[in-house]
Amino acid sequence: MASSMIHMAVAHELNKKLKKDEQKLLIGTIAPDISKLIGERKMISHFAVDDENIPDLYKFLNVYKNNLNDDFVLGYYIHLYTDYLWFKYFIPEINENNYITKLDGTVVKCSGKTAYIYIYNDYTNINIDIIDEYDLDLKIFYNELPKFDNIIKEIPMDKLYLIVNKAGEIIENSKKTKEYVFNMENIHKFISLCVDIIYSNLIDLNLCDKGE
Repeated sequence: MASSMIHMAVAHELNKKLKKDEQKLLIGTIAPDISKLIGERKMISHFAVDDENIPDLYKFLNVYKNNLNDDFVLGYYIHLYTDYLWFKYFIPEINENNYITKLDGTVVKCSGKTAYIYIYNDYTNINIDIIDEYDLDLKIFYNELPKFDNIIKEIPMDKLYLIVNKAGEIIENSKKTKEYVFNMENIHKFISLCVDIIYSNLIDLNLCDKGE
């Protein structure tokens, strides 16, 4: 899955066009990952159809398409779409035929959980750069949470503070260390791809105009 900072960057860049409530949108876009904090499988919160945890966007839209005008729900959908694109485009590029090429040129044969260890260990290397380069407003981690309508039934809305607090901890604990698998060029490319594809999809769903 994409990191919380990547999810926030995608939502932030989209919101330059969408002009939604930034705090609600960003909290929505990290909300699906609350599942791991409450001991539930991601299949439910991510609308996945199998243990691969790849979101089924149509499954989500079948239930919540009419609620996408709610900024929190829209952020939730942006999260699922970003994760879908993460598995479709980013992971195959980084982990090609079960081989990962580290930035020092070393090629490592790995698959499954081993591959994800390399990838997820890199998150702490890029969090600070993402925050700085995308000028993310971190006030959502310090301000009082807004009130949300209890629309998404797949997560406990009364426990949203858990994922907000967790994201705050990630920021506080982020550090720059040697990068292993990907750098900011990879991340910029992926975030830009997500913004373009998801915005086009929102146009198709009549949630925004082409001129926005």
